[in-house]
Amino acid sequence: MNRVRFAPSPTGHLHIGGARTALFNYLFAKKVGGTFILRIEDTDEDRSTAESVKSIYESMRWLDLAWDEGVMADGTEKGAYGPYVQSVRESQGIYRKYADQLIAEGKAYRCYCTPEELDEVRKKAALEKRPLTYGGRCRNLTEEQKKEFEAQGRKSVVRFRMPDAGFTGWHDLIHKDVKFENKLLTDFVMLKTSGYPTYNFACVVDDHLMEISHVIRGDDHISNTPLQICLYNALGWKLPEFAHLSMILGPDGTRLSKRHGATSVGEYHKQGYLSETMKNYLALLGWSNAESQQIFKKGELEEKFDLKGCQKSPAIFDPVKLDWMNGEYIRLLPKTEMLDLVMPYIKESGLDTSASKVPLIDIVALEQEKCKLLSELPGKIEFFFKDPVYNPEAVEKTLKAPEVPKILSGIKEAYAALPEFKEAAIEAATRAFAKANALKAGQVFHPVRVALSGRAEGPTLFRMIEYIGKEESLKRLDKALTLI
Repeated sequence: MNRVRFAPSPTGHLHIGGARTALFNYLFAKKVGGTFILRIEDTDEDRSTAESVKSIYESMRWLDLAWDEGVMADGTEKGAYGPYVQSVRESQGIYRKYADQLIAEGKAYRCYCTPEELDEVRKKAALEKRPLTYGGRCRNLTEEQKKEFEAQGRKSVVRFRMPDAGFTGWHDLIHKDVKFENKLLTDFVMLKTSGYPTYNFACVVDDHLMEISHVIRGDDHISNTPLQICLYNALGWKLPEFAHLSMILGPDGTRLSKRHGATSVGEYHKQGYLSETMKNYLALLGWSNAESQQIFKKGELEEKFDLKGCQKSPAIFDPVKLDWMNGEYIRLLPKTEMLDLVMPYIKESGLDTSASKVPLIDIVALEQEKCKLLSELPGKIEFFFKDPVYNPEAVEKTLKAPEVPKILSGIKEAYAALPEFKEAAIEAATRAFAKANALKAGQVFHPVRVALSGRAEGPTLFRMIEYIGKEESLKRLDKALTLI
């Protein structure tokens, strides 16, 4: 039975690293016919919010990462291993039960150290250049000492008693054989003074009770794994398989952060990336298949994903490649779907398209070929619906040439004489004018484009002119002539 989980802490939006972890768990489950579980680890009482939970759900749904078990988007739970929210599990005494068991067996103990005392321990270890481990001050307290601390009003945490000697290791599905020296590991806190469990304790209890077979997570958790393995062993539980995914770095080789641009899934959604793009691109961060395939059709990732293709070397998040890939996916969209996807951006821009005589779907399709972000579309098509804003560089470089006034005047006459203002007729008239005046095609095409759109680059020229319309094109040619 293959069961995997994505267990985010709802202390913010779903970021790229978390989304990649969710995706790899989802793909693994799909490939092996397993179960993908979403568990909310909200035991950080100060930072966990309902808003963050909602944001995580929205991002997961946008990426089409449907989970089989857990809290569903409507708030109901699905699955026989719930509750799937740690704060609810804590209220049912699930974690306390196992903490009490370990205390009774001498495998855990109450620690009454104050924050100030722990800070002194850390400072001393730093000065002596020793690992910052807990010194075990409360490991062997007598009952009288415990009562004295409690009489002083001290609150206790529960710490796990780590082995004093030997090594703790495992065979990682990505990093191969990994081991840690036990004397360098700390007696970690299992229960806080509030009674809430810490990450290392709660995730072990939950993974065991939910029968998780494979723990697939970022390699920033490698240092937590020996602590968790010792806890599994102390409770007499079978270990899951561990697979630690490579770190994601920015283009400059440092850990991915906000200074590299957007880092949450929701931000990329707002900027106009397609969910298919993000899913495809995230899959390539630390994984590849034998064919080094870059673009995957719908359903292909689910078929081809294999943990054996995961690399332990850090993955580089390359915004340039992401933009290229998004452009590739945009070009594959049917015209109707493209229109549906860009309409929110058009409305948000305030662009009034109601007076257009050309169907909006055709104008959008005209720019689809060169669009890399959905959010770019309003800016690319606005000149069809209102007077163009002339790019100063394009005016200086293209419209200031000595022959341009004659060209624009002649083109205006040629266009005015056309009985049918359609793409083929416009192109024929433009080329005929160039030939009659011994001009190269580019000498005519470029100034006409700038005169009608205000910019040096754009969609197919003659269809663009048809969509602008005869009357408006003549008016814009007149305006361009006044600029020069």
